[in-house]
Amino acid sequence: MSPSSLLQQLVRIPSVNPRERDEPAESAIADYVARWSADAGLEVELQPVLPGRPNVLVRLPGRDRSRTLLLEAHLDTVEVEGMTVEPFGGEIRDGRLYGRGACDTKASLAAMLTAIVELKQSGSSPIDVLLAATMDEEYGHRGVSAVVGRDGRFAAAIVGEPTDLDLVTAHKGSARFRVTTRGRACHSSMPWAGDNAILRMADVLQFVRREIEPEAAARTHPRVGPATFCVSLISGGIAVNTVPATCMITVDRRTLPGEEPRAVWEDYRRRLEALAPGQITVHEPMLDFAMDTDPAEPIVQTLAAAVRGAGLPAEIRGVNYGTDASKLARAGVPAVVFGPGSIAEAHSAGEYVELSQVEAAVAILIETIRTF
Repeated sequence: MSPSSLLQQLVRIPSVNPRERDEPAESAIADYVARWSADAGLEVELQPVLPGRPNVLVRLPGRDRSRTLLLEAHLDTVEVEGMTVEPFGGEIRDGRLYGRGACDTKASLAAMLTAIVELKQSGSSPIDVLLAATMDEEYGHRGVSAVVGRDGRFAAAIVGEPTDLDLVTAHKGSARFRVTTRGRACHSSMPWAGDNAILRMADVLQFVRREIEPEAAARTHPRVGPATFCVSLISGGIAVNTVPATCMITVDRRTLPGEEPRAVWEDYRRRLEALAPGQITVHEPMLDFAMDTDPAEPIVQTLAAAVRGAGLPAEIRGVNYGTDASKLARAGVPAVVFGPGSIAEAHSAGEYVELSQVEAAVAILIETIRTF
């Protein structure tokens, strides 16, 4: 099966991350990847992570069993509401394949699967290759964490994400958390009898705009740019004629290499709760780490040589977003992010990938494995 045909089948299988809901979102696509890989003669294992949400581990044994190169790409996608193309159609038009996950990141998964099958057929893999098709990248990164927790002894890792076939060696992390303000409810005709939690949140937001946002913007990294602080969600109140007793915002703080996301959160908790002690709560965060791989690492240089061999510039750069690679780097695995597609199309209404990039990625991955 060509990588384009495989990608089309992957896109046609819905795998929308359920976020906080208890749903077996990746089970169907995991089963498909497992069957496809087994039919191709590869060693396959389903790694349970959450009920109905496994990782798929596909192994290609090599001549040198002492080293393992990890290829990782996630199975899940973001939501499909508002899309202007059929989310699960996998339509091919003018050299592009359209649909949710087409570039983020089922194109990388299709390229990786095709590459290791071609290597198996040629009998020329010099080292062990483990392909981990992981669950939950789009929310909690629990799939890659399970891979690291089970076996973090990898020589290096290539993590599939849409990079336009550039090499990403640095990216941001994040600290995401909720802030709640509390007041006292009463009838809105007598607002003086209550304590408006939304107005207290307005004080918090003014503090954010005046103090916190400029502080974040002043912190910068040469390859990923400035830190950012974004208030992304807000809710409060129960009725138009009731003074609100609670208000809540959700914050997305993007952290830089060298910043510890929990320490960043703890500083914000101390300062925000001090604005109105006992009436403001900064809740426990969801944390993700930044990544900063040395461009001189052998996996970076080997992959760059393969990209140049394909006639491409092999740009090594940093990005604003986060990936599963940071969990591998945190465990001491040299990791680089690489794959077909543009990040501008990821999560977009008309998501697509250039099929020529998918084909090129297959050849680049094969050459990288052969020469690493």
